Amino acid sequence: MTSQEDGDLREFFDAMPAADPNEAARQAARPRLLRRFYQETGVAAMAAGFAVTLDGKSVRTPSGRQLIVPVLALAQAIAGEWAAQGERIEPMTMPLTRLANSVCEGVIDRVAVVRDDLAGYFQSDLLFYRAGHPEALVAREAAHWDPVVFWAAEHLGAHFILAEGITHAAQPAAAIAAARAALPDDPWSIAALHVITTLTGSALLALALFHHHVDADEVWTAAHVDEDWNAAQWGADELMMQRRAARFTDFRAAVAVLELVCPPPG
Repeated sequence: MTSQEDGDLREFFDAMPAADPNEAARQAARPRLLRRFYQETGVAAMAAGFAVTLDGKSVRTPSGRQLIVPVLALAQAIAGEWAAQGERIEPMTMPLTRLANSVCEGVIDRVAVVRDDLAGYFQSDLLFYRAGHPEALVAREAAHWDPVVFWAAEHLGAHFILAEGITHAAQPAAAIAAARAALPDDPWSIAALHVITTLTGSALLALALFHHHVDADEVWTAAHVDEDWNAAQWGADELMMQRRAARFTDFRAAVAVLELVCPPPG
């Protein structure tokens, strides 16, 4: 990789859509596709983990850090995204690369800050605000959401308050503290959970996924109970479904990071 190519790559990373869906939408409106400048992709073992390489040179973040990930399988998956690129590099087809770049740039040195921000979502979680009618929607929300709320109470000691409609319900400080205590403190897991939370609107669903109480499909379905209900009644909006598909790509990437960094027991 030449110095010019390295500079182009850093600019490319700067332009890559962020994991946050709103920022991703803004960045996607001004795409700049970099011509592929490498032939081979690979993985190199480092003291701190595993680096992704392009023609033997380590991929770097916008600030010049090496893109180092903690497990070999994740590095291989990221390298696979680079290997799959054609003549032009398509950022939207590289969700693992984007997430890894975000972790190296904004989470590794700020784990406590990101963890606190994630815990803040327990104050107004999607699962706490229920429909009052129709009965079928009320029942569907209960079927998908109650098991997670009851799990938090029984296994974490986090007893949250449910409300009808959108009127804010202040949550007990003890419940928030109990749920926060169950969050991981390593940068990769907390970053993946933060992405899942922002994409679903529920930190409680993300936490239940981390503790293997629910799986990824159950989380995604639970997060879209209301949306799917409305679509069934009045039809799906095409633009909404396109945005949902883009969110799902980032969701699956965050789930993959979580599964590779913290695999389920057994």
